[in-house]
Amino acid sequence: MGAKRIRVLLVDDHQVVRRGLRTFLEVQDDIEVVGEASDGAEGVAGAQELKPDVVLMDIKMPGMDGVEALRTLRELENPARVLIVTSFTEQRTVIPALRAGATGYVYKDVDPDALAGAIRSVHAGHVLLQPEVAGVLLSQEGGTGQGRGGQLTERETEVLGLIADGRSNREIARALVLSEKTVKTHVSNILMKLDLSDRTQAALWAVRHGAGG
Repeated sequence: MGAKRIRVLLVDDHQVVRRGLRTFLEVQDDIEVVGEASDGAEGVAGAQELKPDVVLMDIKMPGMDGVEALRTLRELENPARVLIVTSFTEQRTVIPALRAGATGYVYKDVDPDALAGAIRSVHAGHVLLQPEVAGVLLSQEGGTGQGRGGQLTERETEVLGLIADGRSNREIARALVLSEKTVKTHVSNILMKLDLSDRTQAALWAVRHGAGG
């Protein structure tokens, strides 16, 4: 009963879409819509001010679009998980957003229960991708990290497995009885050794190579 609700920010330039998403989510006991924004710049400002757990972000918006907003949030080190909600199914539209830091995507015609499930999933730290997009994302990196798993120490391999399980640095530190600073160092080393850009890429690599739990 007293569990903390997942705080969600809606970012879409169409009011009718925001209203529909809000209607979907307000019937969920564990999800709270804390704000709305009509473009990327408003979304960034809202994420900084409202500190949501999850941002539902459209890609195509006037002014600052979703990809630029994602890059800005990453530069600001905003901890919110970003779930792309899009009507575009083309991989060339979705993949730049994933590279910019999104942790997954769903389509605007998603079933309400599936949307709520997606929010819970990314909030728990999971990467939510359709298999074909995950494959394209990795293949376009030119086989990034392929064959480099042997360069990782035993401890780094443990950390990578926990990243794939969606654990935060704090949770990894607790699980392995390490300081958060040490975990950060391990994460940096993993990204450097595997030539990966971020935790999402690391999670994808781990899933592809069987490092996850």
